[in-house]
Amino acid sequence: MTTVFRPRTLILFAGDLIFFVLALWFSLALRELMPPPSVLFFAHLVPFAFLFAAWISVFFIAGLYERSVILARRALSATLLVAQIINLVLAALFFFFVPAFGIAPKTLLDLSRALNTAHRSPTRVVAVLKPQEAVPERVRSAIAENGISVVIADFNHPSVARAFPGLFNLLTAGVSFFDAAGLYEEVFGRILLSQIDDRWIARNVSRYAHTLYDPVKRLMDIVIALPAALFSLVFYPFIALTIKIEDGGEVLISMPRAGEGGAIFNLYKFRSMTGNDRGMYGPGASSKLQVTRVGRFLRISRLDELPQLWNVVRGDISLIGPRPEFPPLVEEYARQIPYYNFRHLVKPGLSGWAQLYHDRHPHHEAQVEATREKFSFDLYYLKHRSLLLDATIVLKTVKKLIMHAGA
Repeated sequence: MTTVFRPRTLILFAGDLIFFVLALWFSLALRELMPPPSVLFFAHLVPFAFLFAAWISVFFIAGLYERSVILARRALSATLLVAQIINLVLAALFFFFVPAFGIAPKTLLDLSRALNTAHRSPTRVVAVLKPQEAVPERVRSAIAENGISVVIADFNHPSVARAFPGLFNLLTAGVSFFDAAGLYEEVFGRILLSQIDDRWIARNVSRYAHTLYDPVKRLMDIVIALPAALFSLVFYPFIALTIKIEDGGEVLISMPRAGEGGAIFNLYKFRSMTGNDRGMYGPGASSKLQVTRVGRFLRISRLDELPQLWNVVRGDISLIGPRPEFPPLVEEYARQIPYYNFRHLVKPGLSGWAQLYHDRHPHHEAQVEATREKFSFDLYYLKHRSLLLDATIVLKTVKKLIMHAGA
C-alpha cells in the first residue's frame, strides 16, 4: 500500500522529527550535566540533520507511516525493530566514515592502532574514554587502574576543555598530555581536514613566515636543477628513439598545469601515453588515452619527467612541492574540497610529501576523495615546509626510486 500524506501521516512525520531534535538536546544536556549552549546545540544539529533525514527515510521505506502498519500492533513492533536496527547501523557508519564534524571514532581508532602496532612504539593505548566521560574523576580512575603516563585528548571538545583544569595536578605526577589532532599529524604525516578553518590557515600557511626560506630554496633549485638538466641531455636521444620506434608519435609534449598563485604554465615531459589531450578530459572527467609500453617504463623510472628540470630552472616549479594539477581538475577540486586552492601558495614540485606517503594518487581523471586525502598531506608540507624537510623528501625520493628500480 502506498503512503498517502494525510494529516495523520504528516503528524507522525513531524512528531518523529521533533522527537529526534529533542533527543539530541537532552543527550547534550545529560552529557554536559547542564542545558547545552545554543552554539554547541546547533553545531551538533547540522551533522545530525543528515542522519535524521536518513532515519525518517528508513521509516518511510519501511511503511511505518502507512495506516495498515499503524493499526496492526504485531506488524508495527516487528517493522519498528527492523527499522531501528537499520538506523543504528546507519548512525555507526555515519560517524565512523564521515569525520567532517570533528575528531571521529575512526580517527581515534586509527591513532590507537598505530601506537599499539608501531615497531618499538614508545607508548601503548590501554584505555579509551568517550568525550562525555572525559571528566576528572574518570580520567584519574583510568590513570590509577592502568598506570597511565600519557593522556591523548581532543582539547577542542567542550567536555575535555572543561575537565582539563581539574587535571592540572596530574602534571606534577609525571602525566603528559597530548592533543589528539597534533599527535595524529605527527604519527601519520598529514593534517586532519576536520581541524581546518580560517584560523588554522592563518596560523600555519602564512607566506610571510617563510620569507628567508623561499629565496634560499629558489637558489638551491637552480644550483641543483641546472647541472642535472644539462647532464640529462645525454639520455634524450635514447628516450626519443624508443618512443619513435614504438608508435612514431611526438617525443616531447607540454601540458597546462596550475602553478604558484594558480598561474597556468606549460609542463614538459616525454610522452608516455598514446597521445596528448592536455588534460582536457571528456565526460566523466577521465582521459581516454592509454599508457604505452615504453611509457610504462619511463614512468616507473621517472625518466619521462627529465624535461621538467628545465621547468625548475625557469621557475615554473620547484624540486620539492605539491604536484601540479590540470586546471580543469583544480576547478573541480576547489568546488568540492574546502581550502584546496591554498596549496597554490607555494610552487608545485617534481616530488613532494604526498608523493611519498599517499598511496592512491589520482591519475588521468577527477578523483575527489583520493585528492581530498592527498590534500591532507599537502597541508602537512605547507605547515612544516623548511630546507630540512625538503632535504628529507629528496633523500626519501631517491630511496624510493632505487627500491622501484630494484623491484
